[in-house]
Amino acid sequence: MVHSSLHGRGALFDIEPPGLAPRLTGLRPYQHIPMPYEHQGELPFVVLAGGRGLGKSAVLGELRSAYRGHTPVALIDGEDAQFDRPHPDGHDEFWSPVSQAMLTIAEQLAEPVTGAGRISFPRLSSGLLAVAAGGWNDRDLPRIRQEAERILLMNDTGSWLAGFAGRWIGKVVAKLVASLSETGPVVEPIIEAALEAFGEGVAPTQRRLRKGAAWYRDYPNAGGNPKLGLILLSGHFRAGGASHTHAERYLVRALLADLDDAYAGVVQRAHRLGRPVVLIDNVQEPAGFPLMESVLRDRADGITDQVVFFATLRGHGHPALRNTVRRTLPELTRGSGWVPGSAPSSRALLVALPPLSPDETLHMVNAACPGLPTPPHLPHSIHRLTGGNPLGIALITESARQNLPQGAASLGELLIADVTLHDDRTGHPAHRELLDRLAPDDRLDELTVLAAAHDRDSAFALAETGLPDDFGTAGVLELEDRLAQEGRPGTPGHFVGDPFLRVLLLLRLHHHDPDHAAWQWVHRTLIDHCRGDSPDHSLYRVRHELALGNTDVAVAHLRDTFLRLDACDWLSALVFIASAPCYDAYDSEGWHVGNELHDDRGAVALGRTDAAQHPPDGVDVALHLRVRRILYAVWQLADPLVLPDPRVTERLRWELEQLSNQRPAGSETLWRASRDWPADAAAGRPFRVPGDDEDQDGGH
Repeated sequence: MVHSSLHGRGALFDIEPPGLAPRLTGLRPYQHIPMPYEHQGELPFVVLAGGRGLGKSAVLGELRSAYRGHTPVALIDGEDAQFDRPHPDGHDEFWSPVSQAMLTIAEQLAEPVTGAGRISFPRLSSGLLAVAAGGWNDRDLPRIRQEAERILLMNDTGSWLAGFAGRWIGKVVAKLVASLSETGPVVEPIIEAALEAFGEGVAPTQRRLRKGAAWYRDYPNAGGNPKLGLILLSGHFRAGGASHTHAERYLVRALLADLDDAYAGVVQRAHRLGRPVVLIDNVQEPAGFPLMESVLRDRADGITDQVVFFATLRGHGHPALRNTVRRTLPELTRGSGWVPGSAPSSRALLVALPPLSPDETLHMVNAACPGLPTPPHLPHSIHRLTGGNPLGIALITESARQNLPQGAASLGELLIADVTLHDDRTGHPAHRELLDRLAPDDRLDELTVLAAAHDRDSAFALAETGLPDDFGTAGVLELEDRLAQEGRPGTPGHFVGDPFLRVLLLLRLHHHDPDHAAWQWVHRTLIDHCRGDSPDHSLYRVRHELALGNTDVAVAHLRDTFLRLDACDWLSALVFIASAPCYDAYDSEGWHVGNELHDDRGAVALGRTDAAQHPPDGVDVALHLRVRRILYAVWQLADPLVLPDPRVTERLRWELEQLSNQRPAGSETLWRASRDWPADAAAGRPFRVPGDDEDQDGGH
């Protein structure tokens, strides 16, 4: 890869073999050097899909940096505030996120590049002017002038604009004011004024604008009359529904036709290497999706263009993209293999962005902490915690750079510690910075509570007991659906299925208040919810007790079921119970005893506290203490916020091996676990139960 700061995205940016971006653009990244095209005719509309934090926005930013100044490039974010609503004094029917997106994209594409001047957009200017005119009135003449000037600036190729635009806008405003005393719409006189202004001179700019306006003679039912075509466009835009969609599609077509003109002819192609690039972040938003659909439909109808589109989609798919061609990122290394079908959505190429690998995580940590002594297991543990989420890795490694020299020694401390991401801003806890980017911000408080739920019913119980009245059952279902749409559905045993997001939310819940009252309320509510006699309810109840620090309940349950349960079932129960989160010290009744992060699980697992224990009367003391040591060992080693302790790993091996001697019927299963589990802990894998082929969830 050349100059790229991204890890694990070589299939997009590499030069040898050429990645997807240079094959589509025909240019080397960061260089004004041509490369062979993969698709000479129709191009795929590339959609990079995945959940939050997988680096989709970072890829678009890298693409802009790689090609800016070498070929026309535009980048918009569908979640940007400018696409939320029109000017406060404007009218909704004469504005849309798509029209605003067209204007913003054209302004960026107009910038000059190596070997070529600015691109003008006469077709788009004429269309946007006709649309905007419908919302103008004599009560806000400054706004009219501002909007008209911005639209006209898309045709600025030199110093002529100051004089021409002033004269043109003066005529438009004068005609508009005059038309207000008449009956009928004001759009027609404004369009007449525009056409008159375009026809005033013979300069190249006027000729382009006349040609751009004349393009609308082919608008449906215009009968070869450009003025009528623009009037119809404006009317359809404000009519709403299918008519509005039709008008927006025509504006998109105008933008692409203007770009085609910029590349038409031998001279233009000689000066403009490669293809123009349009980047749309969060294409699922109203500013992006209609734009994408317009391009796909026109391409399916044979209206071609040579624009390279890269968009990002939150989640792994969309109903409107059901016929898209799907590829994984590694499959793009030497060719996309994209062949469109008959459906418009088949013109898209959906690429799932994968998490980063452990090696890529190691490289990111080393790059962020050069020369800084780091714990040897830190990169591996960061990967286990984040699941390879690039945003998570980047922010935690930045926290490590800032906070390891201050004494932080675990991932939990790195997440709790403040991290400063901008020189002009104060630092905030790293887990809060991550949640600002990884979680829906409008319902963060509710999702924080629901992170402790193990299914929909337990989420209902929490909503009914302590969440706002306007949330309730409907809020639970809405959040459940929203997470699924973003590619993070619930999993068995967890309402919030993504392990990394769940850890961050639970950490926020734990630090919600100084005395951890919210944490205790949530887990006690779930304990009450699991009062049934079923084995599942019993396990959930014990796990929530352990999350409150009531370890005696967990030890007693595992001790008393050791001889009754099948060995595989007992090990599965152990792993499940030990997946309880652990953030602070509690007393024997589950009450918090301090504000400082404290973890004595290693000391218990190593047997250092055995002498102070007083097992209940009538129990096997040796079994009781061994089960307690094993529980604490698994509890710590399965904790993604704690760096693995080799001493605890080795002690777990020995304890399980000794336990196998106390259970002849299950000795082989326990002995196998004594060999598998230390290896699993060292590799950051969930603990495997021998003989159980199903995935084990040993995370939080």
